Amino acid sequence: MLTGKQKSFLRSEAHHLNPIFQVGKGGVNENMVKQIDDVLEARELIKVSVLQNCEEDRNTVADKLTKGTGADLVQVIGNTIILYKESRENKQIVLPK
Repeated sequence: MLTGKQKSFLRSEAHHLNPIFQVGKGGVNENMVKQIDDVLEARELIKVSVLQNCEEDRNTVADKLTKGTGADLVQVIGNTIILYKESRENKQIVLPK
């Protein structure tokens, strides 16, 4: 579980990132969750964009992704979801205490 200070730090780190994944009409599926989990292991912090034609609410999409990948939800802003998961092999981000 992330503290407010840690979330603020991660938001600032994610500001310059571009969304890597887009959730569209099909919604969230197993294959997408697996791919996002793999990318989180490599990068730790990513953005996911929820497209206009997505049938699910953006908060529902964020909930499914966090449960499926075991990641922490940093923020849902507009149609963008920011996810963080500490890497086991490739730790790059040092969180403030």
